[in-house]
Formats: sequence, C-alpha cells, structure tokens
Amino acid sequence: VQLQASGGGLVQAGGSLRLACAASGRTFSTLSMGWFRQAPGKEREFVAAINKSGSTTYSADSVKGRSTISRDSAKNTAYLQMNSLKSEDTAVYYCAADRYGRVWTTASAYDYWGQGTQVTVSS
Repeated sequence: VQLQASGGGLVQAGGSLRLACAASGRTFSTLSMGWFRQAPGKEREFVAAINKSGSTTYSADSVKGRSTISRDSAKNTAYLQMNSLKSEDTAVYYCAADRYGRVWTTASAYDYWGQGTQVTVSS
C-alpha cells in the first residue's frame, strides 16, 4: 500500500487547511485510516482516525471540535479538515493505514505510512 499525503502549507492562526491522503495498492474499503502529527522535538501524536466504512471517527482532545476526518471511497482518499488552526498545530502531518481495518490511536499499530506534509501556523 502506498499513501501520499498532501495539502499542508503555511496558514495564519484561525485559518483552515484540508489535508488529503491518497491510497493505492490495496482495496481502499479494507483500510482504516489515521492521521498523526509530529512537531520538532516531540513524539508523533494521534490526531484522528476513521474506520473502513467511514461510519466511526475518533479525534484527539487537542483537535476535537476543530477537525473532521472523512474518506471518499470513489477517490481512494482520506481527508483531515482542520479549522481554527493554532500555532501549536504546527507539525508534520502523517497519514497511516491498517491493513485489516482496525482503528488505533497508537502510531506503532498502523501498517502503512505516508511521507508527511508540513503544516505551519503563523501567529
């Protein structure tokens, strides 16, 4: 499975971004998807996850109410919409997938990873 993350960039505090993660190499509907982020000097942390059908989502407390994870099976793509961005959201954002459709909040549990996309929020 190959995951390609995109959509990062420089945005002012209070702004919005939509990250995308395009998957290939395996039937998308069998994969659960997750988003993680890693700021300089910090460990990779869970942001959000969605099950393989899209019926259930999970979000970290730090982004709850400001972010929405979704997926589009027709495009084999998962999305992370982030609103009301704060400087502390600055990080490299990674998408991940579980081959059996299990949903995790722990990074080490995921089987596949994208290359990361930088999000920088200026205050």
